[in-house]
Amino acid sequence: MPGSANRPVGRRSLVLGAAAAAGTAALGGPLAGSASAAAFGWSDDGANYVVDTGAQLVFKVSKSNGDLTSLVYRGTEYQGYGGKNSHIESGLGSSAVTIRQSGSTILISVAYGTLRHYYAARSGENNIYLWTDKADDSVSATRFILRVKAGLFLNDEPDSYTYAPTAIEASDVFAKSDGQTRSKHYSKLRVMDYDYVGWTGGGVGLWIVRSNHEKASGGPFYRSLLRHQSADGGGLYEILYYGQNQTEAQRFGLQGPYVIALTDGGAPSASLFPGTLTTPWADSLGISGYVGASGRGRVAGVGITGRNTAHPYTVGLANAAAQYWGAARASDGYFSVAGVLPGAYTLTVYKDELAVYSTQVTVSAGATTTLNTIAIPSTNDPANASVIWRIGDWTGTPKGFKNADLMTYAHPSDVRAAPWTGNVVIGSGTETSAFPCYLWKDVNNGIVVYFRLTAAQAAAAHTLRIGVTTAYANGRPQVVVNDTWTSAIPSPPTQPNTRSLTNGSYRGNNHTFTYSVPASAWLTDTGQYNTLKINVVSGSGTTSYLSAGTAIDAIDLLA
Repeated sequence: MPGSANRPVGRRSLVLGAAAAAGTAALGGPLAGSASAAAFGWSDDGANYVVDTGAQLVFKVSKSNGDLTSLVYRGTEYQGYGGKNSHIESGLGSSAVTIRQSGSTILISVAYGTLRHYYAARSGENNIYLWTDKADDSVSATRFILRVKAGLFLNDEPDSYTYAPTAIEASDVFAKSDGQTRSKHYSKLRVMDYDYVGWTGGGVGLWIVRSNHEKASGGPFYRSLLRHQSADGGGLYEILYYGQNQTEAQRFGLQGPYVIALTDGGAPSASLFPGTLTTPWADSLGISGYVGASGRGRVAGVGITGRNTAHPYTVGLANAAAQYWGAARASDGYFSVAGVLPGAYTLTVYKDELAVYSTQVTVSAGATTTLNTIAIPSTNDPANASVIWRIGDWTGTPKGFKNADLMTYAHPSDVRAAPWTGNVVIGSGTETSAFPCYLWKDVNNGIVVYFRLTAAQAAAAHTLRIGVTTAYANGRPQVVVNDTWTSAIPSPPTQPNTRSLTNGSYRGNNHTFTYSVPASAWLTDTGQYNTLKINVVSGSGTTSYLSAGTAIDAIDLLA
């Protein structure tokens, strides 16, 4: 347990999304606190370029490697811990760093091999605008980390391990003395759920406002670490490609801007949010790969029919070079996705996180591609099939299953988790809430589902479906009916090859396993319960929660 000298002070930390921002945005706009007598400009202290925004923010960038070496707001230094600076990935090494001023904008350019990174300041703003242009995989990940000194903000939220000194998995998942778990991975949020991340305390808000993630990988539902805090300090992240639980290949090109924003304690201005932020002042700065608003297009759809209105729908655009998404309007399915780079894209409609429709669209610069009403065929949504019984709903998520909500911000061993074992009975009314969201070979193998069939149902063969959202170590379900009929071992679908179930993410590749159960497998006595035993099989994985496992979307027996 860290001593009191290391204990952070200040008000409760915050991670806020767009909905929460609406009530607080007025507290901290782009020009918040712009009342300093200092003049906008830059200087050279020998080792760093020093930029004064003319508001209350002064920052330094190393001339040798492009690190952000100082971040002083209202006279307080926020940058750095453990002798480390803020930078791309773990630091770039020797780089060519230049600076120039164009009217009310100062741009620092960093060149490292094929990678280009930029810091921009605007006169009178307490913001730093950042772009990163990654041309290839010579830098392993695309991550900017803002390292923040200890003791300035309080964070004992799930994405913290300040008070959790006992490592329980690898070196990044920890347990507190009360049994709650903490990890930098436990952000709770998908990319589409947040606009900014950070902390507030002592009348200061320190935030990273994310970019539109057009060059990121994983789509709108991707989860990654957003921030952390421990005894030595905290970190805020903009992560575009981390190699953790990835479902897509890495994308290359210019990403940004993302923004380091300092405020008077309120949320950053909504004018900085992805989808809202415009940067016409950057059009002529010569940023590598930059495409201004005039070079982008839009896709709009007049509506989507065939939706289940009890669920939200999202429309995604993706190709090898870029990705975008937008919400479909609940009333009629209208959608609009703007700021899209020209090109051909696969358009996918998601019910919650389950893909239920796709088509091809082409986007042109300065134009809107308008689509007629999209009709989702009823057969595209597995929830429309006639069933004898169903556990869960087909959403592409483990929503509603036991421990599902907790697993986005806790380890499966967390004291708050309900027991991972326990069989279920169809007709009990608790089929879904009693069924664990995750199954592991070494933890809860052999869970049994009890159900009755009518004489007519028992006289026929039926198809059993098990939908999963991801798997660890090739874990997949093999089923046994009434201890007399055993399915073949299915082939493993393509899934990420990193941890997922233990670091806050069920998001992999949705897959449906189907099993043709012959009539001879069913009990003929309609008063008896049939049994369905589900085992996780794999030759990979280790033990306990790192044994082979899978996340459940839905289970049903077709009529």
